[in-house]
Amino acid sequence: MQQRVIISQDIGHDLAQAIAETENDRVFVLTDDITQECCLPKVAVLFAKHNATTITIRHDDTNKTLATLADVWTALQRGGATRHSLLVNLGGGMVTDLGGFAAATFKRGINFINIPTTLLAMVDAAVGGKTGINFGGLKNEVGAFANARYIIVNTCFLDTLDTANLCSGYAEMLKHSLISNAQMWAEHVNFDILQPDLAELQRMVAASIAVKEHIVADDPHEHGIRKALNFGHTIGHALEEFSMQQPGGAVVSARLLPLARARTAPKNTLLHGYAVAFGLIGELYISARKAGFPTARLHQTARFIRENYGAMAFTCDDYPTLLNLMRHDKKNTSDTINFTLLHDIGDIRINQTATDEEIREALDFIREGY
Repeated sequence: MQQRVIISQDIGHDLAQAIAETENDRVFVLTDDITQECCLPKVAVLFAKHNATTITIRHDDTNKTLATLADVWTALQRGGATRHSLLVNLGGGMVTDLGGFAAATFKRGINFINIPTTLLAMVDAAVGGKTGINFGGLKNEVGAFANARYIIVNTCFLDTLDTANLCSGYAEMLKHSLISNAQMWAEHVNFDILQPDLAELQRMVAASIAVKEHIVADDPHEHGIRKALNFGHTIGHALEEFSMQQPGGAVVSARLLPLARARTAPKNTLLHGYAVAFGLIGELYISARKAGFPTARLHQTARFIRENYGAMAFTCDDYPTLLNLMRHDKKNTSDTINFTLLHDIGDIRINQTATDEEIREALDFIREGY
């Protein structure tokens, strides 16, 4: 089933039309406790017209678990959901990931609509058909490919976000420009994400989504070019998972923006986009070393990330743990750590490898070399 992305100027009108065009005998709305408070009021009148049942889960990625998934299944079951019911996922990437997986598996699959409310979800999590939960301490370890009927993107929700969550989503936009074209990349590294023009940002969001849509359409199940979307994520996911394992929040250095662990992140955990930003630095370093990526563009990108995202505190003593986390990445074959690398902006090399020593050098570069 093809998904349709709507770049919305009128959230009420576009959501009403999407619901009308999607089979439903009952409507359910999945939110987390923050989006229920901050975002649901923007569309509550429409949901009331459909007598929708709201299901609310706890926010943050540590709750993207089998237990939370079971809670959503239970709420659907108790609410009388059938194979003809509709689930609307209103929230950030955690909500769209888990809600999409709940919809894909309940009654062997019901229709769902994604309304991403964070920049990260708009340009990444809500688009592309990936759903899932964390399992065994690893991100998105269990899931399925399942397309939402509609993805409705409206930046009216971004006025509810803090700076850290805007930066988190922007890291995925920066990734899209690196795998796409130099003009978009130049625009991204010169944009003021700390004091953004939201009207300009909506235009940039639409262009960023188009990059992902084009790649996903060519390779919906990640057998080939879709692996380009993993750029920055082999190292980035390891850094994120590492942060989840640290007691007392020791991961964040004094140089990192205080908001890097904003209200939507658990105490000890970096927001996803911050981990991806640092992962981009590491994988651009490996790209320069192994695939000829221009060092001037490496340093310009790294400088932009340092100025806007700060730095992450870890030491060379943590390298064995990080390497082990990378070996558990879903993209790997056997024990080989798989990377997407770049020869230049938009010039993609999938299914690449790096030695442990090369990865250690990249981690050095993230810590102290840019």
